[in-house]
Amino acid sequence: MAVDQRPLAIAVMGPTASGKTATAIALAQQLGGEIVSVDSALVYRGLDIGSAKPDADERAQAPHHLLDLRDPWQTYSAAEFAADAARVVADIVARGRMPILAGGTGLYFRALLQGLSPMPAADPELRAAISAEGEVRGWGALHAELAQVDPAAAARIHATDPQRIQRALEVFRLTGTPISEWQKRPGVDRLPVRCLKLILAPRQRSTLHQRIETRFDAMLANGFLDEVRALRALPQMAAVAAPLDLPAVRAVGYRQAWEYLDGQGTAAGFRDKGIYATRQLAKRQLTWLRGELDARWFDPHLDAVALADAVSAFTAT
Repeated sequence: MAVDQRPLAIAVMGPTASGKTATAIALAQQLGGEIVSVDSALVYRGLDIGSAKPDADERAQAPHHLLDLRDPWQTYSAAEFAADAARVVADIVARGRMPILAGGTGLYFRALLQGLSPMPAADPELRAAISAEGEVRGWGALHAELAQVDPAAAARIHATDPQRIQRALEVFRLTGTPISEWQKRPGVDRLPVRCLKLILAPRQRSTLHQRIETRFDAMLANGFLDEVRALRALPQMAAVAAPLDLPAVRAVGYRQAWEYLDGQGTAAGFRDKGIYATRQLAKRQLTWLRGELDARWFDPHLDAVALADAVSAFTAT
């Protein structure tokens, strides 16, 4: 049997607040690695506190890549991420270092490790028409339409996510084939590495919920609302007609903070909504992670020895 000569990489996956950053840093230090962020919120400048972006001290402990790539009024696609990440990973390997892929954005991991499914190119005219429809009918109505033609995609896409609703309807209207069917087709240009997938998740859901609540309160104490006020004050953000449709503002916590600063609800209500939205994100992430059949699950606090053994066995091969 031929020996697999591909370079090694480790993916540190898991729901939000599960301890991915600390584990990734520890692995990078232990293995001479560099961390590649696989997180759709961390690509935006100015989204620091509410996204739990690694701070200066954490970045000093290990090199980090793919942070702060876009301004918050810009967009960033999975295809762009896959291209950027592939280039960064190749550079890390060329330096004789190990890529540590860390984050919680399933679409990014899929694009990087499995390759992007062949998909029809964007149609600017149709995209503009769907966007105009969304403004008139409401994105909830378009999400309901998507549920009729592509229930699998609608179940995965939130009703307040116009960018993905738009793309899913665009693909269906262009081809008559649901985007969920396109996504099942074999990917191309997958990352040429042999990857150990580690999923970090507390065994008890209540433990994760408590970690989420504690972290959200810490974010508030560290100035999360002031961070969002600063984003709102940027001239480029003020010029956006529908800021709540921006991917950066749709990030969990930011949308709830934005609405609260718009005068919706009380401070206590904002806190509750932020924690609830984060728990819902964790639930969606766990659902996606259960489909990663070649991954190994660990409770980062209870399974430290087993996790270390898994890494040792992988790197020894």
